[in-house]
Amino acid sequence: MSATTSAQHSEQPGRIMSGEMAEQPAVLRRILTEGAPKIREVAEQIAARNPRFVLLTARGTSDNAALYAKYLLEVQLGKPCGLTSMSTTTAYGAQPDLTDCLVITVSQSGGSPDLVASTKAARAAGAITLAVTNNADSPLAEVSEFHIDVLAGPEKALPATKTYTAELLALYLFVEGLRGGDGAAAKVLPELADSVLARQDEVKALAARYRFAERMVLTSRGYGYPTAKEAALKLMETSYIPALSYSGADLLHGPLAMVDNISPVIAIVTEGKGGEALQPVLERLRGRGADLVVVGSQAEVDKAAAGFALPTDGVAEEVQPILEILPLQMLAYEVTIARGQDPDAPRSLAKVTETR
Repeated sequence: MSATTSAQHSEQPGRIMSGEMAEQPAVLRRILTEGAPKIREVAEQIAARNPRFVLLTARGTSDNAALYAKYLLEVQLGKPCGLTSMSTTTAYGAQPDLTDCLVITVSQSGGSPDLVASTKAARAAGAITLAVTNNADSPLAEVSEFHIDVLAGPEKALPATKTYTAELLALYLFVEGLRGGDGAAAKVLPELADSVLARQDEVKALAARYRFAERMVLTSRGYGYPTAKEAALKLMETSYIPALSYSGADLLHGPLAMVDNISPVIAIVTEGKGGEALQPVLERLRGRGADLVVVGSQAEVDKAAAGFALPTDGVAEEVQPILEILPLQMLAYEVTIARGQDPDAPRSLAKVTETR
């Protein structure tokens, strides 16, 4: 890092992350207008090949976007779908038969060697390969048969924000294209994202609860579960607070024992079947006296110690995660600032993680 860059970080910590979070409504609009036709074209070409199952490959934030796509593909298309273990090919040299399999690799940079190597191996094994990246000129895009550009523009802050929501929307439109849908449920997102991001003062108030937190637990079910995982990642990489994310069902299978009235629990309650499935978990958490904070509808927030009410009325459950993550990105940012740290430059991290 240059002396000039260091000075900028010390004078304006979080300036870059804050600016990139603010860009998200514009990025969503760009995808819906400029990106949607290309995404539909790719989806139609792949649908014509009729893949029998789908594998998703990713790391970090993009892995959480891939998990969201897994829910979409299984719920909306009924396709068998799994998350890959790249080391089976990159470290162990396994050679699976991937004939008629769609392999989707999601990566902000498209530059990680293991993503490139595993995608190249998948194509050689007979898979239909699709790269979803923010870099059309990346090595990953080059080795993939198909590519979708998420059109987020350059992302300079180490914590990924706008590329995550861009990946979610691009993947939603892709799955819609596979099933012949029109993606109309996403049209409300840019305006609603603007309204959520304008409520920074509410998030600052929430951040005051967590400035001295030693641990956090995040939970959700269904489409909201990837949001819990991504929010936990953002909190850990920016504020360094250990943040544990669980499916609500898994939380009841043991980890609930660690919940007390000191460590905060953030529940993402998606309006729909996922939120309904989470209700028994919320009841157990309240029964244990947990410091429960809810991100969801106003009705759910009213039943918790605190929370952030989302504009979920009339918003399809499958696109709500694109709104859910916004206040949690802001929360990670505000907690980090309150703890005197710079969310733009977390220690020991690089923008492109070159795993093998």
